Amino acid sequence: MRVLALLLCLAFPLTLTAQTDQPTGTIAVEDSAAADAAIATRIRDILGELDGYEDVSVTVTSGIVTLRGTTLDKPTATRLNDLAGRVAGVVAIENEVTETTEVMERINPALERFETRIWQIIAFLPLALVALGVFIVVVWVGFFLARRKQPWDRLSPNAFIADIYRQIVRLFFVIAGLVIALDIVNATALLSGILGAAGIVGLAIGFAVRDTVENFIASIMLSIRQPFRPNDTVEIQGDTGKVIRLTSRATILLSFDGNHIRIPNATVFKSRIVNFSRNAERRFQFALTVDPGCDLDQARHLAEDTLHSLPFVLNSPEVSVWIDSVDDFWVTLQMTAWINQNETSITLARSEAIRLTQAAYDAAGISAPLPGYRIENLPEAAAKAPKSAPKVSKTPSTPAPAPAQDVEDRADKELEQIVDQERAELERSDLLNVNASEE
Repeated sequence: MRVLALLLCLAFPLTLTAQTDQPTGTIAVEDSAAADAAIATRIRDILGELDGYEDVSVTVTSGIVTLRGTTLDKPTATRLNDLAGRVAGVVAIENEVTETTEVMERINPALERFETRIWQIIAFLPLALVALGVFIVVVWVGFFLARRKQPWDRLSPNAFIADIYRQIVRLFFVIAGLVIALDIVNATALLSGILGAAGIVGLAIGFAVRDTVENFIASIMLSIRQPFRPNDTVEIQGDTGKVIRLTSRATILLSFDGNHIRIPNATVFKSRIVNFSRNAERRFQFALTVDPGCDLDQARHLAEDTLHSLPFVLNSPEVSVWIDSVDDFWVTLQMTAWINQNETSITLARSEAIRLTQAAYDAAGISAPLPGYRIENLPEAAAKAPKSAPKVSKTPSTPAPAPAQDVEDRADKELEQIVDQERAELERSDLLNVNASEE
């Protein structure tokens, strides 16, 4: 009896504990075949209205929907969970639909889409032709205006700048025609994408051809404010020659050796330019030496008189002669004179000036002597040396110098003819203009 009572006491609290852990809510269970059939019918109706679910079967048991079959792709099969889950009464979904591997089933939809697009293009073709016609008309108007000489030549006498104006007008009308055509076909949203792509492509091209763009911009600046003219003698970064032409990329020089020198415009624009032809007057300079024992003032005046007497030396600016240095055996004098370089060769003029001034010094007996050296403290060598009769110095007679030679700049004029001939052959590619502003 005690054992039975003990067992009853142990069982009673266990029973109370099990009842306490039971859920307090109510669960409504609809397990009727009619409800399952209604759910299955509803899901089949939904799938029947959608494309891609022709091979999907639906079964419903106790509110649990089971889907079987195949679809064209995995996302289509996954979408079934959302569709079936929205039907009332669905407790759970078993999606066993797989992606089909049948070749024809995968090709047929693509063919149908292609055929649909073909018919859409055919229906859209008349409107597209109208838009294309409007685009062509607008672009033609822009190119017609750009081909006219006026007002572009009046706006800019520089042919290169006028051509840039024409290019801007053409670009403006092309963009305007594109905007109008896209608006006709109701595709203006594409314009932002086109402009964005063009900006990116333009930026990439700009980095790739940075030097070319820099030369092009320098060409514009040089053509607006021209620091030189055709046939001008210039020096650019150590290269000296006559200017042939200025192109959109480089400046072409003809050296005095007859060679072409091509200098990028970016380099020309940033470099130091020496234009020897801008002024007709040009100075030449040379140095001569005289005897340190002579009258230096007399030597200076003699050089001035000699240079003044030359027919090719200008009276203004005046001739200049000054003492430059005093050395061990002679005194050096610097001499300058001016010529009209449009008529006189500076090389020949300098040569004649040196010749005649040196002849004047020789005739006056004040030319610099040859350097002499005296050797001392050699008694043994002096004793052994044979005695010879003393030499009698003779002053050689100095012949009269020839008169000043012809110093006309024929070589320079021949170079100018070569430059003119080359410019005539390639006149269109030249950006230099005699009517442009000078810098």
